[in-house]
Amino acid sequence: MPLQQVKETGSRSGEAEILSRYTTAQLRDVLRKMLLIRRFEESAEDAYMRGHIHGTMHLSIGQEASAVGMCLPLTSSDYITSTHRGHGHCIAKGADPKRMFAEFFGKETGYCRGRGGSMHIADTGQGNLGANGIVGGGLPIAVGAALSIKRRGSNDVAMCFFGDGANNEGAFHESLNFASIWKLPVIFVCENNKYGMSMSVERSTAVADIAKRAAAYTMPGYSIDGNTFAAVVSTAEEAISRARAGEGPSLVVCNTYRWRGHSKSDRNRYRTREEIDEWSTQRCPIARFEAALLQHELLPAEDIEQLRQSVEEEIQAGLEFAKNSPMPDVNELTRYVYADQPAMEVRS
Repeated sequence: MPLQQVKETGSRSGEAEILSRYTTAQLRDVLRKMLLIRRFEESAEDAYMRGHIHGTMHLSIGQEASAVGMCLPLTSSDYITSTHRGHGHCIAKGADPKRMFAEFFGKETGYCRGRGGSMHIADTGQGNLGANGIVGGGLPIAVGAALSIKRRGSNDVAMCFFGDGANNEGAFHESLNFASIWKLPVIFVCENNKYGMSMSVERSTAVADIAKRAAAYTMPGYSIDGNTFAAVVSTAEEAISRARAGEGPSLVVCNTYRWRGHSKSDRNRYRTREEIDEWSTQRCPIARFEAALLQHELLPAEDIEQLRQSVEEEIQAGLEFAKNSPMPDVNELTRYVYADQPAMEVRS
């Protein structure tokens, strides 16, 4: 494919063939993670409303196929960087929901020992370099990780999630430029959920299709249906394969929609109830994936129901774990804010 062309991926094109590349166990785990993300965020939202969680949070309900589909072809040694809306990315990369709940509750058993909260969960054991409260903040971090991969001669890749609002940040353009000129193994994943806070993409971005910006940096740009798992995972396979082969970066734009407001303080006055209802009832990524599994006879209805029940049990166990975990010792308040500095390698 010529580098300057934008690939348009149809929502149902070749769906059966794409899903047949994966085992029943893998597809079952895909649905499990999508359900976990949905129920984790709904439960976290409920806990917030009950006063168990302080501060705010940014939910990605409605975007589950994007996170799980992009992460499925990754290994535990591949890296991701995330955003302020990063709960789905964490779970998709293998994070344990009970430790995420503990982090939300500010408990010592959380991923950041309760210091990070919703926006700063890192799980380095799974290659998750951390969520980031700065719009576009994860882009240069991913490029740095990819540069490290290349200098070490590793076959790993770095995947960078960011929102549509970040595509107008200077960090976006600097990161894509450096990644391209050095042919770094990085996949830039823009989750275009239509709004940067309350500003629509149409009002904020000069190009109608963000994927076309890839042409300026001589890398492939993919504009895909981010609510259809098959479209997402097949594009992820292609971009990751290109990165592992030493052919450089790609820009993937997952066109999706967040059902909730930007944060808990958002009253959704910049969009209509009809628009939200249309996306949540007609384009739900989980309902679409379940329909595909049934249509192609890859998972029976009773297995899907059992999976829903087991996810609910895992969520309730996670909440109990968080509630019963200890608070951090106030005398160690400033510990664990920064990672321990590794020994520096001295080069001759």
